[in-house]
Amino acid sequence: MTIPRDTELEILRLTDAEQLLPGTAASLVGVHHSVVERVQEQSLVGRPERAPRVSKLALYHGFLCETLKEYPKICASRLATMVRGRGFDGSDRIVQRYVRTVRPKTPRAYLVCERLPGEQAQIDWGHVGRIAVAGGFRALWVFVLYLAYSRMRYAELVLDLTAESLRRSLLRAVTFLGGSTRQWLFDNAKTVVLERHGGAARLNPALLELAGSLRVNPVLARVRTPTDKGGVERSIRDLKTGFFAGRTITDLARGNELLREHIWSVIARRPHPTLPGCTVAEAFERERERLMPLPRELPQTELVLPVAVDKTASVRFGTNRYSVPPEHAGGTLVLSADDERVRLIDGEREVASHARSWGRMQRIDNPEHRRVLVEQRPRAVAITLRDQLLDAVPELTALYERWVEEGRNVNFMTGRVRGLMGDYGREILSAAVRAMVARGTHDIGALTLLCEQERPRMNRPVPSTMKLGGHVDERIVPTHDLASYDRKKGGAS
Repeated sequence: MTIPRDTELEILRLTDAEQLLPGTAASLVGVHHSVVERVQEQSLVGRPERAPRVSKLALYHGFLCETLKEYPKICASRLATMVRGRGFDGSDRIVQRYVRTVRPKTPRAYLVCERLPGEQAQIDWGHVGRIAVAGGFRALWVFVLYLAYSRMRYAELVLDLTAESLRRSLLRAVTFLGGSTRQWLFDNAKTVVLERHGGAARLNPALLELAGSLRVNPVLARVRTPTDKGGVERSIRDLKTGFFAGRTITDLARGNELLREHIWSVIARRPHPTLPGCTVAEAFERERERLMPLPRELPQTELVLPVAVDKTASVRFGTNRYSVPPEHAGGTLVLSADDERVRLIDGEREVASHARSWGRMQRIDNPEHRRVLVEQRPRAVAITLRDQLLDAVPELTALYERWVEEGRNVNFMTGRVRGLMGDYGREILSAAVRAMVARGTHDIGALTLLCEQERPRMNRPVPSTMKLGGHVDERIVPTHDLASYDRKKGGAS
């Protein structure tokens, strides 16, 4: 790239007189930094060589090298403090850069430890993205239990990392493997370790109870030492690159099914790294004979805790609310929850049972509970219907706001919308509501007309409430262009 002479002179002034860096000078002049470097090189041709700059730290090089020789792991910040006490007035950055070049490197050797069959299982989680749920998104994690001898593993997708979720995953893992190893090796996650000071640690009581029931010894890896559980670390990395890469999980059950297929079809068929002529599946068959048998009755892993019932006859669990019979409003029940169901218990009697929702800010109602409540409070029917309509067609929120601002009877509007939902269905009503919101209107009659306009586009029949007698054929009457009438009227005038 050829540049004008005045630009070259400006570059030389900025780099020589103003002592700017090439990148800074290039940004000021508006050229690439390689142009600045070329101009500098050309300007040095025929000039006497400059004496190299002497670093402020040059006087202390000997002291730093001697100190590093005696204490190879000493921090650079500590060395900066020591040389500053001996007269150095430069920055810590200068010391850090120099120490990085002269610090003696001590190679570290690792001892390979092969575990006995059925001796150890390594356990950890890995973050693999997020999944859409009702009301937003949730983080998606993969739980992995890795057998140290056979390299076989159990993996499943989970949505939370609580102690109860860990207990359920561990129980499903040992059931899948047909037995348990004598030792579980964990990382120092908060779910596992409640408190730790040096080598002393206090494990989660729920985890200790499960380990005691299965006669397993839970142990912890050293802090910040991932090599202690390198097997499960590599397993998680292998799953991220070999299974989750380029794959979007939209359904948890289907994702776990595909994960099981991957383990048996890909991982189990791999050759064992230390047993010649043996695959992972064959090594696992040998190890399975050494696993400790499971008890006849597996321990319970449900979360059990007391919960208060609010005035709306519902209990809060996570960010969601679950309905209970109205007679329990204001009282206390026992909640028992696993990955699939949430049960509410009064003494020894189950008063409500719901499918567990993994969404956010959701309300899970039993229609029977709400029917009893409506019978007690007849005026609440409109509010109940409103919640149902907003859940089916969220776009109605904007219309409700407009109806309130215009002083319209919200209960009446709810009844009309309910009728449109029954006549046309959710898809047609949603499309009509979106069109009305886009136009900025709110008239319920216009909403009915929009539903009727959307009906033929979606190839739906005429609602039963609008059908004529059986002697009348159902036809779509096309609209005609009325421009000709305007032209005739204009001509007549």
